[in-house]
Parts: sequence; structure tokens; C-alpha cells
Amino acid sequence: MRIAAALFSALLLAGCASSKAIDAPRTVGDVDLQRYQGTWYEQARLPMFFQRDCVRSEACYSLLPGGNVEVVNRCETQSGEWKEARGEAEPQQPGHTDKLWVRFDNWFSNLFPGLTKGHYWVLYLDDDYSVALVGSPDRDYLWLLARDQQIDPATRERLLDEAHRRGYDTDELIWRGEAG
Repeated sequence: MRIAAALFSALLLAGCASSKAIDAPRTVGDVDLQRYQGTWYEQARLPMFFQRDCVRSEACYSLLPGGNVEVVNRCETQSGEWKEARGEAEPQQPGHTDKLWVRFDNWFSNLFPGLTKGHYWVLYLDDDYSVALVGSPDRDYLWLLARDQQIDPATRERLLDEAHRRGYDTDELIWRGEAG
């Protein structure tokens, strides 16, 4: 029995030693949500199920009383149809505005509210709030956002560099106008 317990302990320790810890990406710190509100145009994103038909997406954020943010995401499909999703974002920690939880209003999130919150971490934001990089701490989700519908090549490269610095793989990005 002692040999089995020792063997189990050794395997458990070996498993822990070989598992690698993933460091969360660096965020911008405080975000002035008053300045952040308004329309943002998605320039690129990593592939994800809920945006699989989108070729052009945009998000409109409005500050709500109490500090939360109303979220309205719109997506144009390849057929030219517009889809819309509404939700709300709230700080993951009171007083910290760079890491938000987002929950959209749909039947699934109404049925399982605790399971449907998504990370919305502001990873990069330029001084004039004209471009932003938003992602999830597990690096599965990434959005390159801008106030303008198109960005110049230098801005595109700056956003890609910021994503790389934070450990995101940008090889699979789907750019505005491409089907994903």
C-alpha cells in the first residue's frame, strides 16, 4: 500500500512539475470608460465560433449609470445581412477598468449567467483612444479595434507588434472584409 501511495505521489509531483504556467498578458491599467465609449470597428480578430459568418464587425459601448458599459455588437455577414448582439460589461474588480466581464443577453446566458461571462481585457490603447487591442487572458480571443473603419499600414503593424509582445499568435487573424 505504501509503495502505491509513493508511486501515486511521485506521478502527481511529476505532473505538476511538467505542467507549464501561463502568464496572463499585460493590460493597459486604468481605462477612462467615458473616453472609451462610442463606436469601434473591428480590424481583425482570431477565429471564434460566434463570429464565424462575420466579414465586418463593429461594437458600440455606452457608459451606464453605476459604471457598467452597455455593449452592442453588430456584424455584417457575407450575404449583407446585419446581426446584432446586446450585452453589458462590468469591471472584474471594482475600480479596475482594464479587465471587464462581458455577458450578452440571449437565452443561454439568461439560463446560465455564471457560465457565459467572457473576458474583455484592454491590452493596448493609444493615448488618443483611437486604436485598441482587446483579448482574453488565455490568448484564445483577440480583437484589433479602431475608431475608423480602416487603418493605415503603420497602425496595423503597431497593433500586431503589441499583440506579439503580449504573447498572442496573430497568424490566424481574420481581417476586416474577410470571411471567417
